[in-house]
Amino acid sequence: MVTVLLGGQIGSEGKGKIAAYLANEFDLSIRSGGPNAGHTVISNGEKMTMRLIPCAFINKKCLLAMSAGSLIDVDILLQEMETLKIDPASLIIDPQAGIIEQKHKDLESSMKSDNMSSGCGVGYATSDKILRKEDFKLAKDIEALAPYLNNVEKMANEYIDSGKKVMVEGTQGFDLSIHHGSYPYVTSRDTTAATFCGEIGLSPKVVEDIILVLRTFPIRSCKGPINELTWEDVTNISQSTKNIIEYASVTKKVRRVGQFDEEMLEKAIRINRPTQLALNFVDYLDAHDYKVRNYSDLSYKTKKFIEELERKFNVPVTLIGTGEGIEDTIDLRGSLKQNASSIEAHTLG
Repeated sequence: MVTVLLGGQIGSEGKGKIAAYLANEFDLSIRSGGPNAGHTVISNGEKMTMRLIPCAFINKKCLLAMSAGSLIDVDILLQEMETLKIDPASLIIDPQAGIIEQKHKDLESSMKSDNMSSGCGVGYATSDKILRKEDFKLAKDIEALAPYLNNVEKMANEYIDSGKKVMVEGTQGFDLSIHHGSYPYVTSRDTTAATFCGEIGLSPKVVEDIILVLRTFPIRSCKGPINELTWEDVTNISQSTKNIIEYASVTKKVRRVGQFDEEMLEKAIRINRPTQLALNFVDYLDAHDYKVRNYSDLSYKTKKFIEELERKFNVPVTLIGTGEGIEDTIDLRGSLKQNASSIEAHTLG
């Protein structure tokens, strides 16, 4: 069956970390979207940033794929493959994935200067594809991509039918959806679980889990509404002895940071219907929780935040990020299954 992983706020929720943490459980991981959103994975102190390659690359046995809904900057893709030492046999690209060319990036440069875009050309490439421009290129038109071409939709459905596990790696965040986000301060595509499946070619019927990834203090890299705080505020709230500050993985600009927005989350949950929540950056609530590995060792402040989330939204928090590394993850999914089994046994009894 299929697990869909997506962001529940405004991006940079730590989806890359969660995808990498889960990677060993999957046979195929598919990414949809473009290079305007960077995903970061830190394993054993080594930091890796991907703009196109699925974060499940950390599992060498997992097949990686880019869907027909992807937009590919060929130079970025090939550079990532070299940097990350990706085996060419482990990546497949759908022939109908779109190609970003220099002209698309040039056209987007004005939006970059106005802080409305990362300038990666995704918006203009999307426009050309939607308008069926005769000169718009697909992956099947690029000679350098020929060795990777395969029907991602067909392969994904074959994997599912044979009982293998598939992960869908969503990009960006829910409030950046062009349809459901804070328009016009959004990206050039939809960012919901249903659309990620549609771009790949998967029926909603095959989805078993939807994991909505959150962070304790949402960030926004560009213009748009946010209940603004300063990084000094976050540092003081956590009582950290070190200054907390974040920079965007693609633009390298200082990220804007804000208070946790329950109204935004309520909408994200209503539309995406997650079965689980993953919560990252709990050490921003309390610095004592940095790199904690057991739920029982978390501070009262953090436990209260998590328990209130579960009570208000009736979705279990199963994965908790306490630091930047993959290993800095508290996994409560076993407890969830154990509770479900107990309830079922009690019901049958």
